[in-house]
Amino acid sequence: MREDGGAGLRIGCVRSDSERARVAFAEIEDRYHWVDPDDCDVLVALGGDGFLLHVMHRHLELTRPIFGMNRGTVGFLLNQFKAEGLVERISAATRIDVHPLIMRAVTTAGQVVDALAFNEVAVTRDSAQSVNIRVSVDGVERLGNFVGDGLIIATAAGSTAYNLSAHGPILPLGSGLLAVTPVSPFRPRRWRGALLPQSAEIALENLDPVKRPVAATADFRELVQIESVLIRQDLSAAVQLLFDPDHSLEERIIAEQFLA
Repeated sequence: MREDGGAGLRIGCVRSDSERARVAFAEIEDRYHWVDPDDCDVLVALGGDGFLLHVMHRHLELTRPIFGMNRGTVGFLLNQFKAEGLVERISAATRIDVHPLIMRAVTTAGQVVDALAFNEVAVTRDSAQSVNIRVSVDGVERLGNFVGDGLIIATAAGSTAYNLSAHGPILPLGSGLLAVTPVSPFRPRRWRGALLPQSAEIALENLDPVKRPVAATADFRELVQIESVLIRQDLSAAVQLLFDPDHSLEERIIAEQFLA
């Protein structure tokens, strides 16, 4: 017998192409009444963190809350998969707004490209040569020449991803901060990054685009032959993620800081 959404709640579902996601959907397909994702009140996503990022980008304009269930590996942004009680879990879920970064990149050919990133923007070397990048914040030069493998600009929600693997700080969701984290810094040798207010506008300029080409990546979208990048957080746009009350994203970010 199918469980309806109760109180007219319309639930849609999307899944990744993985075998685990396919099997999971087969378990819940006949248990609930589904509507088209374009017509839903809440969207259920079955997959891993990478798939959820794609869903967040794809459905940003729909402004539907997303309840993700982990059918990937880490599943940091997702809830545990359970076939039963889905309607009740969604109704009791904690809601978190995740605001994207806006990246405006200018290529060496003069092309201007805009992209969004919910986790991070990374500007990294695209050759055997290290990058030479000037870093400015709100129009003020802060580093005349950063030399290394690259720089990561991470949101609080994304601070436990690539940023953490590069030894960047974990940011609590309510911190109102962005992390600027170096990747294998050579100069300044002892610089370990910076914490900036989420209102900051960060400009990265490639000082030697011919000899030292760089790539810019906004979540999973990569651009090459980059001359400059401007990054800021768009607080007017948001995706709302839903979490089980005992498994909220904020709690996981705090707990991550105490892992050995």
